[in-house]
Amino acid sequence: MQPTKQKKIVVFASGSGTNTENIIKYFQNSPELRVVAVFSNRKSAGVLKKAHDLNIKALYFDRESFYHSNELLYVLQDMDPDLIVLAGFLWIFPENILQRFPAKVVNIHPALLPKYGGKGMYGDKVHKAIIENKEKESGITIHYVNEKYDEGEIIFQKTVDVNQDDTPESLAKKIHELEHAHFPKVIEEILQERNSG
Repeated sequence: MQPTKQKKIVVFASGSGTNTENIIKYFQNSPELRVVAVFSNRKSAGVLKKAHDLNIKALYFDRESFYHSNELLYVLQDMDPDLIVLAGFLWIFPENILQRFPAKVVNIHPALLPKYGGKGMYGDKVHKAIIENKEKESGITIHYVNEKYDEGEIIFQKTVDVNQDDTPESLAKKIHELEHAHFPKVIEEILQERNSG
């Protein structure tokens, strides 16, 4: 029997990279799946250093190469990832990449979509809105990415209670815990299903 080819994951992130680091470490010793590269649209993003420190290729790109050329598309085509994971990546994904990798781009959102999604709804802005609206619960949504913010098909959701004394900071902490517990596992499930499918 032929050994199964290792599935490749590419991560896009804009911030400090705690989710990305968690995903890289989760797959570090997996014979089947691995993170091969991390891309960021911010030169100073902490995620680039975290990737370097974990011996993962870390690449910066600008708006021009993302939206107005095929430069990044060609880089991705050469890498041939089985899944592109957005972990705190704030730009809308361009159509040329989505068309080349259909149903292969997934994102995590720190709320229960379709509520509290869309342009400008990220990080603490989401948690503040949820607390101001006196919602009883929040959570995470992992979904496929399409050409609109937070509107792709939902893959997985997990809820957490919002207490009366919660602040945006305490709610963010609960959401981060959910992200770290579930995001790598859902990525693994998506890729294993494709393997057996």
